[in-house]
Amino acid sequence: MIRALRPEDRKGWQRLYEGYQAFYGFDDRPPSFYDRAFDRLMARNPRDFHGLVAEAEGRLLGLTHYVFHPNLWREEGVCYLQDLFTAPEARGRGIARALIEGVYAEADRAGVPAVYWLTAEDNYPGRMLYDRMAVKSPFIRYNRKL
Repeated sequence: MIRALRPEDRKGWQRLYEGYQAFYGFDDRPPSFYDRAFDRLMARNPRDFHGLVAEAEGRLLGLTHYVFHPNLWREEGVCYLQDLFTAPEARGRGIARALIEGVYAEADRAGVPAVYWLTAEDNYPGRMLYDRMAVKSPFIRYNRKL
């Protein structure tokens, strides 16, 4: 079942989000990082991030975070799906697909049908799914040197 993140999900959410952070090489995040992220998700600020989780038999198996933001090309704005993670033991069960569809449904409900996300070039398992659910952009991302 895909549903909105709730306050009582904190422990299961953090387990998943720690896994996501480790997947991208950030396995040294301090506890305050998770505290701030969860507080922001629970604030329900329409201009900040929202969270969905996949739950089965009382256990969280996946998460996604998304945010709506303005866009000069689309009057209604766009939706950015920032984080998507499925517990390793639950992969191959359609959870990531269901989470993306959950974000699509929330975007449609908000009148913001344009949804986009980024992934690592070498995330081949994820990209196989994304190629079936979306259109790959021809753009290349650049980040400011820090």
